Amino acid sequence: MRSKTFAAIAVALLASPAAAAESTIDKGDTAWILASSALVLFMTPGLALFYGGMTRQKNILSTLMHSIFMIGIISVQWAVIGYTLAFGSDIGSFVGGMDYFMLNGVGLGPSPIADNLPDLLFMMFQGMFAIITPALITGAFAERMRFVPFAVFSVLWATFVYDPICHWVWGGGWIGDLGALDFAGGTVVHISSGTAALAAAIVLGRRLGWPNEPMPPHNLPLTVLGAGILWFGWFGFNAGSALAADGLAASAFVTTHMAAAAATVTWGIAEHLQRGKASMLGAASGAVAGLVAITPAAGFVTVNGALVIGGIAGVLCYLAVSWKFKLGYDDSLDVVGVHGVGGSWGAIATGIFATTAVNPGGADGLLAGNPGLVWTQFISVVATMAYSFIVTLVLLKLVDATMGLRADQEDEIQGLDLSQHGERAYTS
Repeated sequence: MRSKTFAAIAVALLASPAAAAESTIDKGDTAWILASSALVLFMTPGLALFYGGMTRQKNILSTLMHSIFMIGIISVQWAVIGYTLAFGSDIGSFVGGMDYFMLNGVGLGPSPIADNLPDLLFMMFQGMFAIITPALITGAFAERMRFVPFAVFSVLWATFVYDPICHWVWGGGWIGDLGALDFAGGTVVHISSGTAALAAAIVLGRRLGWPNEPMPPHNLPLTVLGAGILWFGWFGFNAGSALAADGLAASAFVTTHMAAAAATVTWGIAEHLQRGKASMLGAASGAVAGLVAITPAAGFVTVNGALVIGGIAGVLCYLAVSWKFKLGYDDSLDVVGVHGVGGSWGAIATGIFATTAVNPGGADGLLAGNPGLVWTQFISVVATMAYSFIVTLVLLKLVDATMGLRADQEDEIQGLDLSQHGERAYTS
């Protein structure tokens, strides 16, 4: 009798909606997205090294701190309000509602967005993107922004810029409804941060002595190490965005690598043709430019398409980096030229090279007979640029008026490591 009772209970449990829902979670996919989440997180320390090596010695710790502190402060913001603004129930196709405030209801059951994954895991994977995006902006104002205003601005920017744009594209908002494609964050991450970087460079103004004084990178090996970590982590960034351990992830993995490789080569060629020498900094920057450009397209294009996207990105971004001297804005570490221009090119290129032969869930682009996708991609690029630039400008002006953004002249001359953190990176 007792065994029959237990059997009846077991059948009832297996037949319950909760048990049925649990069965949709795939262990292999879960393992891959756990690993991908860790890879994307690893990119932020990689970015710290990439940026830190390019600054002057007196500012390396402050530059590293921008990225490392972002892991802490944006993780908290994402758990409290960021995730729900990005993925909560749609409000006017603009932002998510308060469904998931303080991660309310986000548990171990299947995610409503990717039911092959635990909801908590999907939240955390997306959180890693939220962390690195505002960290990218910091390269534009490196060596001159005070630390406390930086932290306040970063939280405000994540809340009022990143989270709504994320909702527009991936959370059920208007850009997704429009049919625009962004596989892993060309629009959400790179265009938004690259445009914000331009606003920051304009508001903060030039570093003391720029462009008349030479300000070479103080430690290129650190920058190369950072670029290598970024390249490695980007496989989780792009291939992980398939949200499954499947052929689409494999395709995104390969296109990511090939675009980065092509851009490394073409940046070097462009630099050699103009300067007579190809530099190590150029090779590292070219790799990142290729990674940026393929991000929106990674799961929608063929390997050949990726080679073209990356190859063009290497030249475009090299030229864009040189434009800052002609236009007169001091983007310290070339965020605008690499992420803004590279991300925009990648989004438009997605409209050219996308094919449903790679991803039946995507759309065909210009070369597959659908020129309309280029226009759709263009609208998403312009809208993201306009919103990010305007709101970033407002936030910077607000923080500047209430706290003051820029370090004093004396502190800037001394270096932000000592003036903002009371530390030296090197003691001998």
